[in-house]
Amino acid sequence: MLKLYEAADRIEAQMLKDFLLEQGIETVLLGDYLSGAAGELAANIFPALWVVNEEDLPHAKILLQNFTNNRIQTVGETAWVCPKCGEKVDAEFDLCWNCATPRRR
Repeated sequence: MLKLYEAADRIEAQMLKDFLLEQGIETVLLGDYLSGAAGELAANIFPALWVVNEEDLPHAKILLQNFTNNRIQTVGETAWVCPKCGEKVDAEFDLCWNCATPRRR
């Protein structure tokens, strides 16, 4: 196993773990429950994502970069209107909450 990423919290770590699994990359999340002991333990208690198969690491790094870049891009964006049902959808979502229509970019 090789360490891929140290997340800010359990939620970010789990989101990335799920994303990588969807792409066929198996990972292990270590230290995900240690953040509850912040202040009592050493400072390096952030959840870490480890790639199980060494040969998946280069692809996982590319996917991680794409994942984080996409999150950064959506921060400055505004909500969008679904072309199918007309519902307003927050910028961080790529599918309409009402009818599951994908966002057009």
